[in-house]
Amino acid sequence: MTLSTLLKTSASTLARGAAGVAGGLALYFALTGQPALAQEAAQPAAPPAIRGEGPALWVVKDADSTLYLFGTVHVLRPTIGWSSPRVEAAFDSADEVWFEISDPDNQAAVMPLVQQYGLSPDKPLSSILTAEEMAELDAAARTVGMSAAQLDPMRPWLAGLTLSVAPLVKAGYDPQSGVELVLKARAEAAGKPIKAFETIDKQIRILATMDEPVQLEFIRQTLEDFDDAVEMLDGMVDAWSRGDVAELDRVVVEDMKDTAPHVYQAILVDRNLDWANQIQTLLQGSGTAFIAVGAAHLAGDDSVQALLAQRGVDVARVAD
Repeated sequence: MTLSTLLKTSASTLARGAAGVAGGLALYFALTGQPALAQEAAQPAAPPAIRGEGPALWVVKDADSTLYLFGTVHVLRPTIGWSSPRVEAAFDSADEVWFEISDPDNQAAVMPLVQQYGLSPDKPLSSILTAEEMAELDAAARTVGMSAAQLDPMRPWLAGLTLSVAPLVKAGYDPQSGVELVLKARAEAAGKPIKAFETIDKQIRILATMDEPVQLEFIRQTLEDFDDAVEMLDGMVDAWSRGDVAELDRVVVEDMKDTAPHVYQAILVDRNLDWANQIQTLLQGSGTAFIAVGAAHLAGDDSVQALLAQRGVDVARVAD
């Protein structure tokens, strides 16, 4: 089993992970991973008007708790609308806000982890990729203002992730327009506590602990799908922004499940199980929480909602 089949699902699912699989990392690299594409940090702006009903929202309730579940995209074009009246009302009512990780834009926290797990100057890419592959790497990198020489000290997973996100940023996918940064800014402005299901260390380890052959498959597939990354993400974001959860399930979740079941288990199912456990713990308390996680975690038979429903927890989609 290789990661390449997973990455095909989304011209590297970590690029669409900009849409919801390894989202915290995708967001971080959109913010900091491309020096030539760096943008000035800006306060996230309010999203434009939605089309139709907008992205889906669910609610979990018991006698004294209300938990809203909202699927996110971590890097978006500024023209994509997603904040509907029902999302605004749910967010405003929340006592606290939950994300996959609490501070994806915290470079000080992430950089030491990237240096520890992502760099291997004693075994550069040029020592494990063929000359032809290095030429392909350089050609792809140069289209986004980088070069193979800049990527050479990186481990394959880090180089692949950097290349996965770079064309999206060049095509106008702006991390400052991503759902998390907008919601995080609003939560901070409103004095709402921000909490997280995971740490950035855990997310990095998901990739960094892959065997080298799998990492090599990762970067090779990233190169193969490089030219199609934007078009494929556009399709997924379109389904998400219209609230078409069935299409989101088909284009992201089901293909991953069918072609790379072990990766599907590790990246989606295991994490969904963990998050469902944490949500059940939240239900034992009281109050209202707004939970925003990558959209792929809220689609399909093994989604967070489905796992909760299997345990007898009442989950309902919120209508206007």
